[in-house]
Amino acid sequence: MNKHVQRIIIAVSVLTVTALFAFFLKDILVPYIKFEIANDAEGAKELLVSKGVLGCLTVVIVEALQMVVVFIPAEFIQVSSGMSYPFYIALLLCDLGVCLGATIIFTLVRVFRFSTRASEKGEEKIARLTAGKKKSRGTVLLMYLLFIMPIIPFGAICYYGSRRDISYGKYIRTVATGVIPSIISSNVLGAAVRFFISRSLPLPLLILIIVLLAAALFAVLALFLNKIYFKENEGTPDSILNDFFFRTAHILRRRKQRLHIDDSLIRDLEPPYVLLLNHESFYDFYYSRGLVKNNNPAYVINRHYMSAPILRGLGEKACFIPKRLFTADFTTPTKIMRTVKKGYSVVIFPEGRLSITGRSYPIVDRSASFYRRLKTDVVIASINGAYFANPKWRKRFYKSDIYVKAERVIKVDELKAMTDEEFNGIMTKLLRHDASDNVVNKYPQKDKAEGLEQVLYRCAFCGALYTTKGVGNEFTCSACKKTLRFDETYHFTEEPFSIGAYYDRIKELEKRELDRLDLRTEVDTVIFSETGRYRTKEKGVCTLTREGFGYTSAKNSFSTGFDLLPALPFSCGQEFETYNDERLFYFYPRENRIQVARWALIADLIKELSDENEKQS
Repeated sequence: MNKHVQRIIIAVSVLTVTALFAFFLKDILVPYIKFEIANDAEGAKELLVSKGVLGCLTVVIVEALQMVVVFIPAEFIQVSSGMSYPFYIALLLCDLGVCLGATIIFTLVRVFRFSTRASEKGEEKIARLTAGKKKSRGTVLLMYLLFIMPIIPFGAICYYGSRRDISYGKYIRTVATGVIPSIISSNVLGAAVRFFISRSLPLPLLILIIVLLAAALFAVLALFLNKIYFKENEGTPDSILNDFFFRTAHILRRRKQRLHIDDSLIRDLEPPYVLLLNHESFYDFYYSRGLVKNNNPAYVINRHYMSAPILRGLGEKACFIPKRLFTADFTTPTKIMRTVKKGYSVVIFPEGRLSITGRSYPIVDRSASFYRRLKTDVVIASINGAYFANPKWRKRFYKSDIYVKAERVIKVDELKAMTDEEFNGIMTKLLRHDASDNVVNKYPQKDKAEGLEQVLYRCAFCGALYTTKGVGNEFTCSACKKTLRFDETYHFTEEPFSIGAYYDRIKELEKRELDRLDLRTEVDTVIFSETGRYRTKEKGVCTLTREGFGYTSAKNSFSTGFDLLPALPFSCGQEFETYNDERLFYFYPRENRIQVARWALIADLIKELSDENEKQS
């Protein structure tokens, strides 16, 4: 259809809707409300009788035309009709109006090939919400779902349905029945308002009615989604829950982080494959998703994120694969294998924990033999720019450019011919990264150092413990008064220049004291059972020596050597954690929680020395 004709139709529709709204407000709704406020039931009844068919016709036409012009909301006319007419009449009038509008849209689309930008935007939203859904579900089921979702206008759904391969009879039956829940909710709301006014009931009661109605509709929607719609592709990366999770991440991060994706090496690579990446920030899962465009991947994540029963259930439906950090876990490899066999790629961060200095951690889990058993290609990729955008020790996000690049593809046959040492050497080399060596953004912010003492807990100049503090862009030791300042590239303006280099000096100081190491701290402990349910809280004491890590409380006691404890993961300024007997222990120091960074660093140092001694022997 000619665009000028489309504009004329839209303009006439908008003017007609506006005129009818004005008539409806002026001659029916406003006088009716006045009668109700005055408790004049007879006056209200006479008003409705005097307007008769014209009042009813107004509801039908307005409901129909607002669907053709999809950006006009339907709720107002539905609530108004519920206030003005008995419930069954209001329901019938609104449903007739919807059917009339749906018929007009069907005719415009099928006969005149009509389309507007508003309808196209609505269809684009539907396409995004239904990406990856199987066609076998059919247009009818999808339309039913969309009608009870509040984010899609009725008109957009009808434009969408009219363009699908569906007969008019099936189309109009779907529309007529699919809109009933929404119309009922609006009509009941209008009836509740009318009853509230006529009975002079307290406002809290009206609010309670509205809340209960919304809760009931939400429960019906949740039941429908869980029992029918979410079942499709459940447990795979194509599930709607997986899509919702990543769309939410996109909404949260798109204004702060600008992604630059270089997928030239894998653009034509057939899935499934394993994608290995360095781990700079919490949102690396989102940044890496843009690299895998031809196949929704599964992600191996920290098991604790799925510890709560409800999160575990949702995570399994979205196909997130839980992994116990630095603990033998035989279920994770099995789930990875099953996912690959289904044809889905898998994303893994081999470091197993976030970088705290911008430098990659040593790769503890060198699984060359496991990747070989998967019989799939292995892609090694890099993320750059994410660390300074939001380091582990700072809450605030900085606006940044994030670069994600596929660095190398190791084909199945090539991997098969490699020794474990060759593969591990390639993986370690390509994943090794130091954010300070390749700063891709400038950071003019005035608070770059704030929180840094949670990582650089010891003065690199005088050696004093817990005397450092980041204020603004300056990092100062209160003992020796040494002050370093950050420039716009997140480097100190004098030696040791970078966060990683400062951290190296702390490591050297700690190494000198390892022979007389005997750390001890009282902690508040939170223990999670294997099933993930919160189990108990208690008080205890943690110890760390060259021999290993220990914990003692009134009810629990264990010790672990560093042959079984590769690392102590921690949250800056909060806690450190470990597994024991299939339970996850979170330890919160009762005094000076900055010390958790020291416990983690010393555990790493002892593990490094233990590995070196093992190699020499």
